[in-house]
Amino acid sequence: MRESERKEKKKHGKVNACLKRGYIILASLIGTISALLLAATLFGHGYFYEAEEIDELLPGISLLYALGIITLLLSIIGVYGASKEKNWALIVFTVGMALTSLTMFVELMKALPARNEAGEEVRREHLVMLPLSEASESDKVGLYNMQANLECCGLEQGYQDWGYDIPDSCVCTEDAINACVAAPKNSSLAEEGVDDTLIRIYKEPCLPILISHVHTAINFIIAMLVGLTVLWMLSAGLCVGIVCQLRRRVDVPPVVYSPEAKAGNYTTLTDAAENA
Repeated sequence: MRESERKEKKKHGKVNACLKRGYIILASLIGTISALLLAATLFGHGYFYEAEEIDELLPGISLLYALGIITLLLSIIGVYGASKEKNWALIVFTVGMALTSLTMFVELMKALPARNEAGEEVRREHLVMLPLSEASESDKVGLYNMQANLECCGLEQGYQDWGYDIPDSCVCTEDAINACVAAPKNSSLAEEGVDDTLIRIYKEPCLPILISHVHTAINFIIAMLVGLTVLWMLSAGLCVGIVCQLRRRVDVPPVVYSPEAKAGNYTTLTDAAENA
């Protein structure tokens, strides 16, 4: 009998069904999120394409494109690797997700200081409009919309930022949530009142509310990115578990061919007893 025939055959280890199913579901979820991220990035790119701020937004848009495409491709490779139990595909997924998670972690560390910087930038951009009565017509239109939507008046000093000409967008609506005060008697709104009707205007200035909304939006984006990073790291951990189980070898007893067994060379016990 040849030596090669005596060696035991070996095969890949069996992957736990729950682990495999959980990984495929998670990788599919990552692929779905990546596709939605790509769609949202494409829509945002088209929306801001002709805006003046497009040059400042391009680095962030490029990063979102890269993250969406890379994670989508990795999720496809990962699902294929788990379904077909291909080691190379699972290793590519693990390495790719580990590098992507590391990149995202670095970007998150950069984004934390930018939170306060964004608030200060918003403040500087709006304070140059003071005094508001002398602001350009385009700036005034933007302020009118902001005051109506945020239920506020003025920028830092409230209605006093408008001086005498307080716009109608500062007037409180019937279902207003924010605090209101009576319009000053030496203002254009007081002169427009009919039959001594008390006109009430928003008390709070707009700039603190606007900066609070900016911080909330940034915090939401950071929390979303942290959640995605944790999701990627979890998928990489599950993938490592599958790879370890596939690399575990299971011994299989060898099947040996014997010509004597085929010939039926047997001796019965009764014949052996009589000869004795």
